[in-house]
Amino acid sequence: MSTSAAKDSGELRQHFLGVRRSMDAEARSAASDTICRKLIRSRLFARSDTIAVYFAEDDEVDLSKFLDVAWRCKKQVFAPLILRKHRMLFSRVTRDSKLRRNRYGIWEAPDGDFVSPRDLDWVLTPVVVFDAALHRIGMGGGYYDRAFAFRRHRHRSIKPQLTGVAFACQETGEIAANPWDIGVSRIVTET
Repeated sequence: MSTSAAKDSGELRQHFLGVRRSMDAEARSAASDTICRKLIRSRLFARSDTIAVYFAEDDEVDLSKFLDVAWRCKKQVFAPLILRKHRMLFSRVTRDSKLRRNRYGIWEAPDGDFVSPRDLDWVLTPVVVFDAALHRIGMGGGYYDRAFAFRRHRHRSIKPQLTGVAFACQETGEIAANPWDIGVSRIVTET
């Protein structure tokens, strides 16, 4: 689908949620495995001690294989924890963490140690749709934008590094960025 910058982000979100959901389960699993391998082989993986991930919903990129390797490599792994007033912190996740679904149905580890977004080395963010200029649209809550707002006027090399994770079919033409959007430094897909 070719879209212009004028296309509403809500329309783009709905369209690309449908595109992602329409992927064959086998193709989605193979693409997720390829993405995990690319993430593990990256320089950022080698250089990062504190890594934030997300727990995939049914049709998102599954990071399970990435998590297994991160834990084996003694990385400190964190996952988003949604707080009141649209705030987000990150909670430490281990193989033994007890997970529960939050009010949005997203898996969280509420009993882990907390870390500020500023103290993370690398953050893997879920993506619904993205463009070549590294603009991303997520689920629409703005949690990542608020959590990393301190990066708005910083050079992209300052930590944490933000990496969007998506399937190649989620790419579109130009996305009109909002003033509050926090961009990612790269998008990793299976291609």
